[in-house]
Amino acid sequence: MHAVVAMTQPFDIELDVLVIGAGGCGLTAAVAAHEAGAETAIVEKLERAGGNTGLSSGSVPGAGTRFQALAGVADDACRFRRDLTQVSGSHDVPHIERMLADISAELVEWLVDCAGVNLELVETYRHVGHSVARLHAPPSRDGADLVRDLERAVETRGIAVAFGQPAVRLLVSGERVVGAETLDRRGEVTRIAASSVVLGSNGFGASRTLLDQLCPLAARAEYAGAPGSEGEAIRWGRELGAGLGNVSAFQGHAGLSARNGALVTWTVIERGGIIVDRHGKRFADETIGYSAFAAQELSADGPFYMIYDRRIADDVRAGQPPFAQVCQPGVSVQADTLDDIAHRFELDPQTLSRTVADASRAARGGEDPCARRDWGLGALAAPYCATPITPALFHTQGGLMIDTDARVLRTDETVVDGLFAGGGAAAGISGRSGAGGYTSGNGLLSALGLGYVAGRAAARNAMQVAQPHLASLSHTHVQHGG
Repeated sequence: MHAVVAMTQPFDIELDVLVIGAGGCGLTAAVAAHEAGAETAIVEKLERAGGNTGLSSGSVPGAGTRFQALAGVADDACRFRRDLTQVSGSHDVPHIERMLADISAELVEWLVDCAGVNLELVETYRHVGHSVARLHAPPSRDGADLVRDLERAVETRGIAVAFGQPAVRLLVSGERVVGAETLDRRGEVTRIAASSVVLGSNGFGASRTLLDQLCPLAARAEYAGAPGSEGEAIRWGRELGAGLGNVSAFQGHAGLSARNGALVTWTVIERGGIIVDRHGKRFADETIGYSAFAAQELSADGPFYMIYDRRIADDVRAGQPPFAQVCQPGVSVQADTLDDIAHRFELDPQTLSRTVADASRAARGGEDPCARRDWGLGALAAPYCATPITPALFHTQGGLMIDTDARVLRTDETVVDGLFAGGGAAAGISGRSGAGGYTSGNGLLSALGLGYVAGRAAARNAMQVAQPHLASLSHTHVQHGG
């Protein structure tokens, strides 16, 4: 609902930059804006920071970083762009894809040097879609640690953060966004004037209504992302005439445990595991990646099972201790024979045996019916393991159209003055449709990369807008969310 009101009350707070959302995008934007000299604050509707960044592995791609150079990895933005395009295909924001690839090394090094984030180059394996090792992650491979480092940077800089205080409306004067209204725990409204507003409020994965409208394939998957991804940015932007891009794209994951909701790391597949349907048959090349394979599952005959062996389980558990929760009895099954596995999950034993035999021949150099080429540790061998899995939606990859300064654009490509967007609030770089265009790290590249860009651009914009003008506004449009 859109309303026009005469505001007789003054603003309660005046800022240069207001950031909505305390996920990876919002925290990064706030640090970048403050570093550029802007008085900055963050409002977050939930009780703590994190968003989908906190649920991720914390892996940020950077092409041409000093960390790659030290490891002898030759890489640059051109190579990164080629890798991205090969997976995503054409999409609505090629200018954002180019820009993010170009600044990716700068971003990683800024996160380490200026924001104090502990990152290291991931060299043990190459992630989906990357031709060289270019992902940089916390030593723990836990996005929660990345978030904690960003929170520490925010606290060190004295940037105010209001948790449990959602933005409920954007304030607009003429065609310029001039702030937001927030609602605190007591139900009291605070009117915040800001020369620049950054939407770091994530996507719409938790909104079934928006999924049905914009990304119906993802609506069929179990949602496993952050609970705050309810699409406020989409609704606000639409009311301001903003365009949308790549809204049918999403990051899926094919390996969510059907028993306890834990993530079955895709390293199991990279080490040689396979996935079968309810009949015990493989139906696609598992090495296309966890997101692309989720789309295959959504079109196949489930339920689904990840089949591997104890050798793989032990190897993965040693390198990724969280995998242990997936290996516990009742969640996964270990058996000496495939017939035992088939019996436990009511699969056809002959079909499962034939499927594993075919995969084993392919792992030894034969032709694979699903055209898979990489078999990790080789052919599967007893004792075998099996985990029931289901396709999941982690986060949407489409959103508001933006320019290379992360300024929100209307459908006629004019700028919505004063409004910036990043992360899940903005159009991502994973193509126009489905889960197949996702390259590992695309989500955090959009979150942290666009947060970095938006924060600096928002600070520059704030220097050009006179705060006394905002404070003296008497007739202001109020844009309602929801």
